[in-house]
Amino acid sequence: MKTAVVTGGASGIGLGIAQRLRSDGLHVATVDLNPSDDEFAYRADVSDPEEVTAALTAARAALGPVTVLVNAAGVDGFKRFQNISFPEWQRVIEVNLHGVFHTVQAVLPDMLAAGWGRIVNISSSSTHSGQPFMSHYVAAKSAVNGLTKSLALELGPSGITVNAVPPGFIDTPMLRRSEEARRLGGTVEDHIQRTPVRRVGRPEDIAAACAFLISEEAGYITGQILGVNGGRNT
Repeated sequence: MKTAVVTGGASGIGLGIAQRLRSDGLHVATVDLNPSDDEFAYRADVSDPEEVTAALTAARAALGPVTVLVNAAGVDGFKRFQNISFPEWQRVIEVNLHGVFHTVQAVLPDMLAAGWGRIVNISSSSTHSGQPFMSHYVAAKSAVNGLTKSLALELGPSGITVNAVPPGFIDTPMLRRSEEARRLGGTVEDHIQRTPVRRVGRPEDIAAACAFLISEEAGYITGQILGVNGGRNT
């Protein structure tokens, strides 16, 4: 049985992915700054390499070598560009981009030893067209897409695929907080009417894409950016 690690797995999209992978029969450990009460939930700030190493060491000891990694941990930010302080800029980059760097480096030895691995990075549909007042977030997630493509080329000969899933408008606590703060340019319902499939996305939609990319059937798919957005971005 394969062992997967899902960062940001305590809520939202990460939780949906962790639940789907468990239902598919994988051992799943989650890594989150605010971990759930699950048995294999570990606390770590993904921007801290020492905390990532400690969490992955514990997960490996409990469940075995890690050959599946889904990077879903992230933080957003909403501020006019000229008002973003450098520490604010750094924090968004550190979590959304450096966190992927740390976790991939932490699991690679297991994947290389197995000659098989699956890495899925959750980026953002904002990388398609940009987003005002989120320049730090869009910059970080765009870099994740670029990193995904480079890693796919580098790791493919070792049996490891690397893909990214940029979610569209997904109903998560983060989205609802943004709606309450009036950062969406309208309500969730307003955005549903602008979405071709006429509904808001669910974490299960992202989880389904991840489950496919992790499967044996997806072994010839790597370096791809698979948008899951209801047709909002094509």
